This record gives sequence, structure tokens and C-alpha cells, in this order.
Amino acid sequence: MDLQTKLENLPTNPGVYLMKNDQGEIIYVGKAVNLRNRVRSYFRELKPEQAKTKALVKHIADLEYILADNELEALVLECNLIKKYKPKYNISLKDDKTYPYLKITNEDYPQVLVTRKVLRDGARYFGPYPSVNELRNSLELIRKIFPFRSCRQKVFTNDRPCLNAHIQMCYAPCIGRISKEEYNAMIDQIALFFEGKQDGLVKRLRQEMEQAAENLEFEQAARLRDQLQGIEQIMTQQKAVLGSDGDEDVIAMARGINQCCVQIFFIRNGKIVGRENYFLRGTDDSSRGEVITSFMKQFYLNCQFIPRNILLETELEEQDILEQWLTEKKESRVYLKVPKRGQAKELVELVGRNALEALTKQELEDSYQQQRTTGALEQLQQILGLPQLPQRMECYDISNTQGTESVASMVVFVDGKPKKDQYRRFKIKTVEGANDYASLREVLLRRFRRGLEEQADENTEGKFHILPDMIMMDGGRGQVNIALQVLQELGLDIPVCGMVKDNHHRTRGLYYQNEEISIDTQSEPFLLITRMQDEAHRFAITYHRSLRGKRNLTSILDDIPGVGEKRKKNLLKHFGSFTKIREASVEQLAEADGISKAVAEEIYTYLRTHQDLQARLNGRKKG
Repeated sequence: MDLQTKLENLPTNPGVYLMKNDQGEIIYVGKAVNLRNRVRSYFRELKPEQAKTKALVKHIADLEYILADNELEALVLECNLIKKYKPKYNISLKDDKTYPYLKITNEDYPQVLVTRKVLRDGARYFGPYPSVNELRNSLELIRKIFPFRSCRQKVFTNDRPCLNAHIQMCYAPCIGRISKEEYNAMIDQIALFFEGKQDGLVKRLRQEMEQAAENLEFEQAARLRDQLQGIEQIMTQQKAVLGSDGDEDVIAMARGINQCCVQIFFIRNGKIVGRENYFLRGTDDSSRGEVITSFMKQFYLNCQFIPRNILLETELEEQDILEQWLTEKKESRVYLKVPKRGQAKELVELVGRNALEALTKQELEDSYQQQRTTGALEQLQQILGLPQLPQRMECYDISNTQGTESVASMVVFVDGKPKKDQYRRFKIKTVEGANDYASLREVLLRRFRRGLEEQADENTEGKFHILPDMIMMDGGRGQVNIALQVLQELGLDIPVCGMVKDNHHRTRGLYYQNEEISIDTQSEPFLLITRMQDEAHRFAITYHRSLRGKRNLTSILDDIPGVGEKRKKNLLKHFGSFTKIREASVEQLAEADGISKAVAEEIYTYLRTHQDLQARLNGRKKG
């Protein structure tokens, strides 16, 4: 069925529609109370300012729809499909975070943990917290004040306490140094702190401290004094903002060029416990309400904790259905509010100012990154007189030790940024000794022959099918000429540039078309070239060292009596690396196929003797 026929036969039910391009990719997902009216509206005459919608319609080749029983069901389905497919023309939330919570377990001697999952397991949860580092730091401070256990034991079978008890970081419930009642009273104090009821906790501790001092229990009084000071130190980091002690999220936004920054403040028990910025792309055609609606759908879809009140800067068209959705998720009433006056409105305005500041900083950072990447490429194109922008550049380097274990690296930069998933490394197969030119020739032939073969096979999209716009050689005239010869043999026309080095193996300029070109060492093109050279060298050296280490350890295994080729392969297969073989115990070695207890003892003794001898030799050399 063609697109026009589908449009004519759309139902009037609520549901979700999925628009596809001519490749069958989902490029937009939307929901509708009436599918026929909503989908057909895209194909009517659009306003001049609806550039994004016009671009979407231009690429629609097909559509599908899924019926829903009601608008709420359609909204939930829309949220999940946007998360799954990340369509090009939907407003896209760049961040997809899972927030941390504090968890107090439901045990006789509870644990206090950081978790990212809220389960119905009888435990107490506090949060979410915007930063896991801040939560861990707070928990570490609390632990110094209230030394709760950090072990994960379900049943205590200890005869003696752990190290934490010796350094006074645990009251050692495992050996009965603290009763269940005393330990749980301490946990309740921790819970009071994370509930935001620090004032009541401070008052209680001060009374206990004064009582201990009156009873001449000076050691207990000093401990309570330290706890008070620690809590007051943490309290100074939190700002009380509301007269109530409720939980609220406050959401406002700032608009930039085709992106918006939405800022959310997290208020727990009347105090700001954190804030986060979120950047949304593709927002030019959208109103402020549409941007905030898209943000809320994506943010709260997987959010474990939803506060009772969410303060917004503007009314939303889908406000009622969003309230209903969030209420069902929370399983208790959620209110979306737009404050008109008072402290709550001032708070929303504060969040908006913070969003604008974050957006300004991001735009400055984007501008700086553009200068380092695309801007550097444009300048490089101008310096070298290239026919097109070198969007994809490949850089090659050779590494060996006196001609042994020769390897080559190929690093890839796309739009001025490293594309690490496309880095490749080569073990030199046909060249004996330290012959960098011959090694480069072998590598380039292998790389570009493979690339041409993959391009010729329409059913294959391999590792080398994309050819570069420019080749960078780690070296000057000689390395460039080798690359040009290989390209000529294969009938390829790709610019080749050499990175000419000084006596300290640092780039001093470029060699291009039989000419050495000087570049300002502080310019962005020079800094980009230097980053490429460093990456190629690092990647080659890392591979070379790994091969050299494997070769040395392989030769050690070959020298062990009773270990032949088969047992060596079994050991490698079982442990995965030579390092793990060397670290294994006799019992662990004997678990590998074909390794008896006697052979395992032989291997263990030999490796330890060799290790000790090597350490003594290294010490003698240093001396």
C-alpha cells in the first residue's frame, strides 16, 4: 500500500504514528488523540517558519501506526518508541542518565548503600541525587560520624572484627560489639539526615552531648561533639529554599540556535540538593511548552523517583495527560504547577537564569571545539590548497625494537576528532629487520587493496571500505613517496602529507607536493596534526609492547619442562592472558585442560623462580 492510500485510510482512534524514510528508517514518532487528523496535518500547507517540519515531510516515504485505547496509553508508547529508535526529527535529549539513590537495607543490622535501582524490597530509599560523586562524598562524611558497617554479610560468622573496626570505621556488629537496638538507633539518625531533618538531629545530639558532659562521660561527649561538627559542616553545603519540607523538581529553559538548555533543580525536604543541565537538539520549530514537554517525557520515562510537585515556567498543552502519566508511575498524586507569584515563581526564574548561563557556556565551548576541529580542517585545506575539506584523515606509524616485532598503526580522525572505533593495527608479515619504508609499503597495500575489494562487493561493508580524504604519514619525503607509489599502483588519487619531525621526534612542519611547508606552531591546524601524530605513535607503541610482552612470556613457557605446544595453548585458552597464568596458584593452574597437579607445580615454581631472577637482574642493572 502506497503512502497516499495509507493517509486516506487512517483511523480516527488514538495511537502512535511512525514516519519512515526511503531506507525504512524511523525518522519521527508522534502520538495523537485522532490519528487521521494529526497525521494528515503534516501534508497540508505549512508556515514558512516550520522549516524542520518541511524537511521531515520531504523525507517521509512510508508510515505505520499503532492503535491505543486512550491518550495516556499512546503517550507511554510514544515515550518508549522515541527512546528505542531515537528518530532524527524528534527533539533529542542528549543525556540519558540513571540517578543514584541512597539505600538502607531491610536487615537486622542494615547496610547503607549507593544504588541506581529502586526495588520493592522493604528497604528505605532516599534520592535521587544528581551526582553520584557528591552522594558518595556525603556518605563518606556520614560514615566518619556514624560508623555503620560496609561489609555485605547476611549472616555474621566472624571470630574477630575486620580492619574497619580496628581503625574505628565500624562498630563491629559482626562480633557483637554493638547491640541490634543501638545499631538501628544509629541507622535511624543516618535516615534523619538524608530525610533532610538535620535540625532535629542536631538538637537531639546536642542534648545527648550535654547530658554526657554532665555525667562526666567526657569520651562520649567528645564523640557526640565530633558528630555535631561533621553534620553542621555538611548542612552548610545545602540551601533551604522553601518554607515547606516537601519534594519538588523545578524546570525552566533557555533557547539557543537549534538547541535548548533545560535546567532542573532537585529540592528534597525544602532544600536544594542538586541541579542538572540537559541540552535538546532540533528545537527551532518548537515552542517553549513543546520543548519542556519533550524533555519531561524523556527524563521521567525511567526516573525512579518522581516528586509530588513539579514547578514549570510555562503551561503545557499536554499538562493534564502528563500529570496522569506521572501519577500512575509514582502511584500517588503528582501536580504540575506554573507559579504566578511569590517564592515559587522566584525559584523558577532562578532556574531559568541558570539555564541561560549554562547555555552560554555550552555555546562558547561548542565554538571553541569548532575552531579545534572543523575550523582547523578549513585552515589546513587553505594552507595546502586541497580540492576539498579533508573530513576523514588517516595517519600511519611504524614501531619496532631493532627490527623485531614490527607493527603499524592506522588512526582515523573524522571532522577533526579521533574515531577510535575505526583505528586499525597491523603486524608486519613480509619484512625482515628494521625497514620502515618496506613495512609502510606492506601496510598501505594491505589496507587499500582490502578497501577496494570491499567497495567492489556490494554485499560487504567491512573495516576498510571507507577511503580517506587525506593520508598523513609519520615522516617526510621518503614516507610520502612510498604512499604515493602504492596509490599509483592501485589507481587511487588521495592527497598524501608527511609530518616532518625535528630532532626531538616532534612535528616541525608538513611535506606536501615536494615541498616542506612551515606552519605556526600555535595554530589550530598544527595542534590538530600534533594530536594525530601522538595518537598514531601511542597506538603503535601500545601494540608493539603487547606483542613483545607476549613473545617474552611465550618463550618462558616454552622453556618449562613438560609444557609443550598443546599445554601452552590450553593454558592460554583457560586464563586468557600470560599475566593471569603468572599470577595463578598451583590449584588454579591445575584447572586448565591437560595440566596435572605435578605439571602445575612445575609451572608455578618455574615462573616464580624466573620472576625472582628477573627482579634481581633488574636491581643489579639499576645499581
